[in-house]
Amino acid sequence: MGIGLWQIALIVLVVLILFGAGKLPKVMGDVGKGMKNFKDGIKSEEDKDSKDSKNDKDGE
Repeated sequence: MGIGLWQIALIVLVVLILFGAGKLPKVMGDVGKGMKNFKDGIKSEEDKDSKDSKNDKDGE
């Protein structure tokens, strides 16, 4: 049971009503920037954790 065509159409309609067609590109751009920042933050935390665990092994 996935998302069907009617559900997607309803979501798009609600978004258009809430934000209007003029603000939609700005909103989507902000969402994209937020997702990019989130992914970069996750990646940097993983890199930091892997460096810490490597240093712990080297220090033993």
